[in-house]
Amino acid sequence: MSLTITEKILAAHCGKGKVTPGEFIQAKVDIALGNDVTAPIAIREFKSLGAKSVYDRNKVVLVPDHYSPNKDIQSAEQCKILREFAREQNLTHYFEVGRMGVEHALLPEQGIVLPGDLVIGADSHTCTYGALGAFSTGVGSTDLAAVMATGQLWFKVPESIKFNFYGQLQPWVSGKDLILYTIGQIGVDGALYQSMEITGETISKLGIDDRLSMCNMAIEAGGKNGIIAVDEITLDYVKSRAKRDYKIFTSDKDAKYAKTYEFDAGKIKPQVAFPHLPENTKSIDEVGNVTIDQVVIGSCTNGRISDLRIAAQILKGHKTNPNVRLIVIPATPAIYQQAMEEGLIKIFMDAEAAVSTPTCGPCLGGYMGILAEGERALATTNRNFVGRMGHPKSEVYLSNPAVAAASAIMGRIAGPDEV
Repeated sequence: MSLTITEKILAAHCGKGKVTPGEFIQAKVDIALGNDVTAPIAIREFKSLGAKSVYDRNKVVLVPDHYSPNKDIQSAEQCKILREFAREQNLTHYFEVGRMGVEHALLPEQGIVLPGDLVIGADSHTCTYGALGAFSTGVGSTDLAAVMATGQLWFKVPESIKFNFYGQLQPWVSGKDLILYTIGQIGVDGALYQSMEITGETISKLGIDDRLSMCNMAIEAGGKNGIIAVDEITLDYVKSRAKRDYKIFTSDKDAKYAKTYEFDAGKIKPQVAFPHLPENTKSIDEVGNVTIDQVVIGSCTNGRISDLRIAAQILKGHKTNPNVRLIVIPATPAIYQQAMEEGLIKIFMDAEAAVSTPTCGPCLGGYMGILAEGERALATTNRNFVGRMGHPKSEVYLSNPAVAAASAIMGRIAGPDEV
């Protein structure tokens, strides 16, 4: 029987030669992830189970990134729970402030997630790691507790949908635009509990940062996971980081897909998602005159070094519009340091941006950029739901870093060519 890459990874982790869509399996988990919002609940449930030690101290990862550095007393208490549990269990991968980064940028960078892995995280954007050829998906805190105790979890094998991109990208178009365009075409439930396999000649030329951005937003189409087959670009990224063995899986040529989509990437322009859903996408030339109050460049979607380079390329020699607050958040300390060494931080500061230590902060309406009633933000984040970044009567628009930087200069949503 021919299998997709997702089916092969799941089969390998439950000890079967094959699995079929709709089948329920019990699978071994390679990496289990929690953050300062979700892990405290998991830790409480872990203890209520009577568990004394985690299944593998090298495979449970805790990253306090949502409200860290601590926003208030409540967030400080949440982070304290992680800190004490990590010490108690002698976890290898616990990241304190100064070493902490946005989790879905940090784990690939640190070589914690590798090709062929089965990864669960108590965070919906755990699907990011599919860019490395891993099966990764978000789960609830109680599921995380079960995995921390046993190293296993049940899964329903998803159907797979293939997304084939062909053609050469237009200037300023990135992986973020490809996934926003895709969500705009199929809707926020267009891949509900299905594996989004992303492939094609366009993808084969994309850098790893763009691939991570695309898989990161698979959940915004309802996907169980997003996944891209391993190639030389993946291996160039992984080889220097890997501290353990990994296995590469690929889809069989005659594997069965529930649907196949063909997209001419050469016709896709920079995309902007309007409130209040990621599916409400428009090309940059269809946006019209939308003034903004705030721009956020960062997050687990677009806070990597290539994103910062693109933003700096646009911002260099310009000032942020006096009516706009520009917040730039490098996703990890290593990215921050590299941005400093390349002079990007100076460009941001000269443009009168606020540059933050790594945090998820504004993306989820936590802190570091909360919106007041009636305010509008353009962000390189992944969600623009009602109240996502603050007041329920505020608005969030989504774009790539180039559009975000140009818009910060112009004071309205604008394309890079307008600067």
